[in-house]
Amino acid sequence: MKTLLVVAAAVVATFLTIAQFGTAGWTRPPILAQQHGFRGTGMDQIQTKAGAAALKAANVAPDPAEPVEQGTDKAGATYQNVQVLKDVSVEEFNRLMTSMTEWVAPEQGCTYCHNTENMADDSLYQKKVARRMIQMVQHINTTWKEKHVGEAGVTCYTCHRGQPVPKNVWFDNPGPNYKTAFTPRNNGQNLASPSVGLASLPYNTFAEFFAKKDVDQNLIRVNATTALPESKGKPIQDAERTYGLMMHMSSALGVNCTYCHNTRAISNWSQSTPQRTLAWHAIRMVRDLNGDYIEPLTSTFPPNRLGPTGDAPKLNCATCHNGQNKPLAGAHVVETYPELTQVTAEAGAAPPQEPAPAKEPTPAPAPAPN
Repeated sequence: MKTLLVVAAAVVATFLTIAQFGTAGWTRPPILAQQHGFRGTGMDQIQTKAGAAALKAANVAPDPAEPVEQGTDKAGATYQNVQVLKDVSVEEFNRLMTSMTEWVAPEQGCTYCHNTENMADDSLYQKKVARRMIQMVQHINTTWKEKHVGEAGVTCYTCHRGQPVPKNVWFDNPGPNYKTAFTPRNNGQNLASPSVGLASLPYNTFAEFFAKKDVDQNLIRVNATTALPESKGKPIQDAERTYGLMMHMSSALGVNCTYCHNTRAISNWSQSTPQRTLAWHAIRMVRDLNGDYIEPLTSTFPPNRLGPTGDAPKLNCATCHNGQNKPLAGAHVVETYPELTQVTAEAGAAPPQEPAPAKEPTPAPAPAPN
């Protein structure tokens, strides 16, 4: 009898195993693989076909507004209190305003930024912010064209995706005890923060790498540059912060480490892909935008739009990329909006200038160590 039960149990287990592998979706899904490095190095980006299709569908650039015939009247001479786009024709100005409504506030409409009883009124903070954001877009499409965004450029939609507040913004993370004024004894980590892939890495990584324009240009580099130590190295906490930043960039772009690095020699620029140079500039671009355009707006935002420590909502890699290695799959979104590809100054203020980097990188053999 015991032998019979053992045989019956074995038969049942066999059928259950067959059922699991045959009917429970245990087969490998169709895979898409793109090689970005030398053959044999394993520098591939791997996605499921279903995942790639879903990501593509969620990142479609909107159709541009119908073109208009450019007239001779300028917006600044026709409308009151036009400060940034005053030299744009009235027709192009109206077309851009219509597009901005669709890009940023399609549900709220013009009233999100304007008092429609008096369009020149500046009482709404949204209008002041939008004015500065137009300048920021122009700055990106000019100063950072060659170094990062290329011919594709950016518009308001690149970040906003039809929402007044972009999905991916960040605030300073003061830690778990900021309301009680007690200093947490957790070394700024050991909390499952989404910014570092829900790991126990330092949770305020963005403040270290993205918030300050005058930060040490070698802050990210933690590995030695010589075979033997010549001075005291950086502590393990610095390495953890750098690793947290790399995890964010990987997640924000929907790629793995080999998109930029050959992981057999991860710090070697000559074995890295061209994307690493673009990322080098991207880090500095984010610092530039947060420092010159976002932080100065802190006093303009109402308290409910500020973070727990009273800071403005800032940018990171995910703000534009939204999980794709190229925002909106690399669509050339500014070709039909030439007014966003030139810098215009706000009344009484000069357009901000890009800070000089410590050292310009080149794809090969070795750019600045960062």
